[in-house]
Amino acid sequence: HRIMTGAPLPDGADAVVPVELTASDSGEGRFATARLLATPEIRFTAPIPVGKNIRAAGSDIVAGEVAIRAGTRLRAPQLGLLAAIGVTMVDVWRRQRVVVLSTGSELVTPGQSLRHGQIYESNSPMLAAAATEAGASAQSVHFVPDDVDGFLARIAEIAGDADLIITSGGVSAGAFEVVKDALTATGGVEFVKVAMQPGMPQGCGHVIDPSGRAVPIITLPGNPVSSLVSFEVFIRPPLRKAMGLAPNREEVHARLLDPINSPDGKRQFLRGVLGQSLGGWIVEPIGPPSSHHLRYLAGANTLIDIAADVTSLPDGWIVRAMRLD
Repeated sequence: HRIMTGAPLPDGADAVVPVELTASDSGEGRFATARLLATPEIRFTAPIPVGKNIRAAGSDIVAGEVAIRAGTRLRAPQLGLLAAIGVTMVDVWRRQRVVVLSTGSELVTPGQSLRHGQIYESNSPMLAAAATEAGASAQSVHFVPDDVDGFLARIAEIAGDADLIITSGGVSAGAFEVVKDALTATGGVEFVKVAMQPGMPQGCGHVIDPSGRAVPIITLPGNPVSSLVSFEVFIRPPLRKAMGLAPNREEVHARLLDPINSPDGKRQFLRGVLGQSLGGWIVEPIGPPSSHHLRYLAGANTLIDIAADVTSLPDGWIVRAMRLD
């Protein structure tokens, strides 16, 4: 019997022979199935084991077998398998909706001309990108000037569309810090100084949206390196866990290529370039530790994690490195 790929087997057949392994008296090959003997005019040019070229029902996955385990991120192969077994609906963790808001009267949208005392606003697109890379659905909204009423009005506008609000700036120890002043007055947010560098001033709590829902809010420092390192340390792990994703970045032990100094009593996260040698992982610290040197963070693929009780390490020392790539 002639048969095409994907067709059901005829009754009694238990093997399929590719057309290129057949020959006939006319010299033309064709697909054939066989149980004991081929039809008289067909010759097979190779042995025909029983079950050859047959895909048995259930050979991919059988009833009762786990198709996709809970916690698996659904990509093209997983969606294909679900369709192949006839599943049209599964329960999933949805992406968390993250809204990022920067504050500062000195901020200007990139692309505009800068005046004296102004800087381009970089934190909100940077943090929105970090949240997106973490798996969330993120948006940055237009920054607000240093005005308490304006800030609270903006929070009220965006809270209803957010599972998490992230702000940057306005939480330090200045005479007027708009985020700290506004949220201290409303309550629900605690502001602390964390023993780490960069990223000492932090705030965490909740705000109430117009419907009365409590929306988590995390207030990050305004210096860009402090802001992004704080996101990596405090926000990324729980954000990913809330979506059923592996929370932590990979950490490796690497050999320092240069000596380093670290402030006593503060856990420091240094920017570094991680690589491999015949002896294993190596890491080169890059740039000064100052929290405004964003270019060195942009050139880094790791954060070197230095414990709070360490003040200096020589080159060749083994350190922990959090991979950012």
